[in-house]
Amino acid sequence: MSHIYIYSPSSAVRDKAVFRLGIKRLRALGHEVEIDADALASHQRFAGDDASRLAAISRAAASGADLAMISRGGYGLTRILADLPYAALAKAIEAGTQFVGLSDFTALQLGLMAKTGAITWQGPCLLDDFGTEAEPDEIMQACLDDLLLAQGEGVGWRLPRAQAMQPDHEIHGAKLWGGNLSVLVSLLGTPYFPKVRGGVLFLEDVGEHPYRLERMLTQLLHSGVLGQQKALVLGQFSNYKLVPHDKGFKLDTVVQWLHTQVSIPVVTGLPMGHVPTKVLLPVGAKVDLVLQGQEALMAWGHL
Repeated sequence: MSHIYIYSPSSAVRDKAVFRLGIKRLRALGHEVEIDADALASHQRFAGDDASRLAAISRAAASGADLAMISRGGYGLTRILADLPYAALAKAIEAGTQFVGLSDFTALQLGLMAKTGAITWQGPCLLDDFGTEAEPDEIMQACLDDLLLAQGEGVGWRLPRAQAMQPDHEIHGAKLWGGNLSVLVSLLGTPYFPKVRGGVLFLEDVGEHPYRLERMLTQLLHSGVLGQQKALVLGQFSNYKLVPHDKGFKLDTVVQWLHTQVSIPVVTGLPMGHVPTKVLLPVGAKVDLVLQGQEALMAWGHL
């Protein structure tokens, strides 16, 4: 049994029934679930005002939990990055608390990585992954179990046929970083944007039309970020709608354009993002990336 601490550092929880279902499911899996005092707080669109959410993050760091999981993403962390308890978070991670989340949580992860080098995990949140009407995804749960049991050492996936890497490619000891593309790009030019050279950058997003994705990727290209990496790994870009005047412009168009702009591998199909089936990824850890035909393997070993 693991001790899981649930807190809300970003947007407010709007559906309390979904929240309760997520807690129920975690407890049914045998976990001890501790709920932050302000997990259901609401101020404007946020889960409490800035000071309240900063206090919640500090309580998560002091909880001694095995896992600190956000209730949801949304928006709110970028506005409090200057005041985050970076030293306390890094100390908690060193003592064994794993911090996991995605979406807006990318801001905390990258800020913490830039300030301390501490490793956090891109992965599930309570509402979207445990509070859904459908049963939680088995692969996501297995990856979370691996983290809690200190067993997860990597992830493999199959590349789409059109994106299979030729020739085979291997990268060793590169720092893994990234997360939500919109949030990551919003940190460019700030002290909270990690200065990573020779890394493996992974990206995902939700509700963003491919032309908006290309615009953000162009910013990473022109700022020199993409050219400093050893590989770009694209996860899932979900919940957008194409329109007639796109006239064939789609996500594959963006991927093909990327191939013409960078000399590094551009890998697709990573099961990570705002989708039920997602793996957990250690942000800030060194990884090996092996690409063989349609097979991709990312390994980080025992952390």
